[in-house]
Amino acid sequence: MDVASSSKTKEEEDDGIDIMDDRLDKLLSDIQQPELSEEQIIINDQLQQDELLVVESIYGENVFNLDSWKGLRCFQIHINIDILGEIGITAKVNSVNEVETISGNSDDFLYSFKVQYLPPILLTCLLPKSYPSHQPPIFTISVKWLESAKILNLCSMLDSIWTGLQGQEVIYHWVEWLHSSSLSHLGFDEEIRLGPYGTSRVADARVVSGIRCIDADIPFLQSFNNERRHQNFLKELHECCICYSEYPGTEFVQLPCKHFFCRKCLQTFTQIHVKEGNVSNLQCLDAKCKDMIPPGLLKHFLGDEDYERWESMMLEKTLASMSDVVYCPRCQTPCIEEEDQHAQCTKCFFSFCTLCRERRHVGIACMTLEMKLLLLQGRQNLSQLTENQRKIELQKINEMLSMKAIHRDSKLCPYCAMAIYRTGGCNKMKCCNCGGYFCYRCNRPIDASDPYGHFRGELSCELFPRKRFRTGNHT
Repeated sequence: MDVASSSKTKEEEDDGIDIMDDRLDKLLSDIQQPELSEEQIIINDQLQQDELLVVESIYGENVFNLDSWKGLRCFQIHINIDILGEIGITAKVNSVNEVETISGNSDDFLYSFKVQYLPPILLTCLLPKSYPSHQPPIFTISVKWLESAKILNLCSMLDSIWTGLQGQEVIYHWVEWLHSSSLSHLGFDEEIRLGPYGTSRVADARVVSGIRCIDADIPFLQSFNNERRHQNFLKELHECCICYSEYPGTEFVQLPCKHFFCRKCLQTFTQIHVKEGNVSNLQCLDAKCKDMIPPGLLKHFLGDEDYERWESMMLEKTLASMSDVVYCPRCQTPCIEEEDQHAQCTKCFFSFCTLCRERRHVGIACMTLEMKLLLLQGRQNLSQLTENQRKIELQKINEMLSMKAIHRDSKLCPYCAMAIYRTGGCNKMKCCNCGGYFCYRCNRPIDASDPYGHFRGELSCELFPRKRFRTGNHT
């Protein structure tokens, strides 16, 4: 069985406290404790102690001993589900109501992805003094990605296992069944179907379902899978495709494009290109990949002097590509163009017209749009223009011929032009200003009567953005 991390998150600890104080208390009060002889109590206590020692020796870091509660032994086991290779996960999204997904609407949209790892099943047990001679353990099953009815199905199976082994220790048999057979029992041999959502929770206190909504559950499952894959990557040995040396995963850096290289090769590569001034070549070392190396990694691999040199070259390259940057006709200092096509040099304080390059003429129109285009097009062949000036003026020509919206950290609503920034969830956006639906990826309007129709088909936009891999063991 795979071993889960021994450190519990605060959310898991709070969940455990909630189970201890509320659910187990209710379950304990619902059973009638049989009268036992002192000898039988001592025998049960010894059997419980021996069973816990065996469970801890087998499952190790997956076992969390909780404090003794009302004089009874209480513990929790994180059970990692056995998956061979990958398993598909599918969520049904209703085109009319994204919460209610149990309708037979033909417009329902199925979103699918695959994972290697699933969040564990949390089995919390309270051992009454009558266990194992007369009564089974009191237990709860908590699963963050299963709805209540399916968890209740698992609880019923544990009841059946106890019935067949009544009077014997049963914890090991429960854990092994949940580990190896729970998915098959639920009909999830090849694919897991999330939901249905919008149904009422079952009344059984043993059931703890963590499902919330599709927008939360899908990113959670993807994030958990990526994190486990990253942890395993760090533990395993890999061969660098540049130097062909073998190192543990902690000695590799994984780029956002998922290609990975050893630190030595990547550091040498970045330092050589910065010293030679080839900042445009600071891309992934894979021959077929064109993704740039993130600035955070460059700062880690380059010394202070080389990193400042890289920043300077990138600034020069960025200024050359900005449409609102012009150069002072007197001292060639970069200046920001104002809305009225004028600029003032921050070095020599010369105020000039960015079109005719002469002294600023306030209140006097420089020329018509047609004349501006002719002037700029004619200036492209002048030898006095620097390469940067020529590129900037060519961009101005293109902007005059065809204006295109520039989106950086936010997208403009295609209905009301309100700036909107997505912090999480899917690419289906609803404008908080006008209520219109649009796609955050392509910025196109979406039909409000079928907001998920835009994401159907292989060539359509993705409903959920792909998660980037973390790089090495850097944050």
